[in-house]
Amino acid sequence: MKRNLLGRTGIEVSELCFGTLPFGPLQKNLPVEEAAALLQAAFARGINFVDTAQTYKTYEPIRLALRGAKERPVIATKSPAKTYEAMQKAVDEALAALELDYIDIFYLHAARAGVEVFTEREPALRCLLDNKKAGKIKAVGISTHSVKVTAAAAGRDEIDVVFPIINIDGMGILEGTKEEMEAAIAGCEKQGKGVVLMKVLAGGTAADRYAEAVNYARALKGYHSIAIGMISLDELVYNVDFFTGKAVRDLPVITGKKFAVFGYLCKGCFTCINACPNHAIARQGEVAVIDEKACLTCGYCVGACPQFAIRMI
Repeated sequence: MKRNLLGRTGIEVSELCFGTLPFGPLQKNLPVEEAAALLQAAFARGINFVDTAQTYKTYEPIRLALRGAKERPVIATKSPAKTYEAMQKAVDEALAALELDYIDIFYLHAARAGVEVFTEREPALRCLLDNKKAGKIKAVGISTHSVKVTAAAAGRDEIDVVFPIINIDGMGILEGTKEEMEAAIAGCEKQGKGVVLMKVLAGGTAADRYAEAVNYARALKGYHSIAIGMISLDELVYNVDFFTGKAVRDLPVITGKKFAVFGYLCKGCFTCINACPNHAIARQGEVAVIDEKACLTCGYCVGACPQFAIRMI
């Protein structure tokens, strides 16, 4: 598996990053031991980079997988915290839950935020920088769906790593076009930022065009790693074979997925509307409905719903 230096961080990461959102409780909800075994299989195949988040609730399987790892992988996590105190709690939670002395990359989890994020979440960002000085974090970053945030991050010295959305369909990109995001990504790399790409399969909606979608992302200028979520050994083997240039068989179980609101469970609180990073949920009478064409299949709405009325189907 090819490895790249992540900008000027000094951190070396595999080109393929294991995204843990899909196997967690917001989506597939694999048993903890099964998810941990899948991560260990990824480590054995050369993947040394794992992406998680405070909201994904996947720290436990990662911790179990780390216990059996021959090499400590690079761990990236993120938090939507806005205050200094809340972000410190998120950092402490990650360190304790993962049983680590430091987190390699800690992002501001700001998928839907605009450029005001750098002022509105200044206390949270300052917290991450203080933890970096204390040796508890190696690199500070921002996770975003916004072209403007990606472009702005290139010029901010305190940001080491940028984690932008990009895919062949331009799905989920905010505050700009796909072409503008391509330029913003290149600008980040030019300024020495580490760049990790997210949702290159458009949340699974481009899985039936896997080679085309992944090759589009790999042809972009300025990226160092690509995060792809996986929930099975078949998916893992397929992805690793593709990224290492081996002949691959027909696409296995990497198929499209979708989320739906079960109306009989929905109580009409509509917290899911604010949780959706792509404005794909709307009111329909007394219940919420999901626009499948706009849905990124990220699963954030699942975690936001207090009634567990939104399920992956």
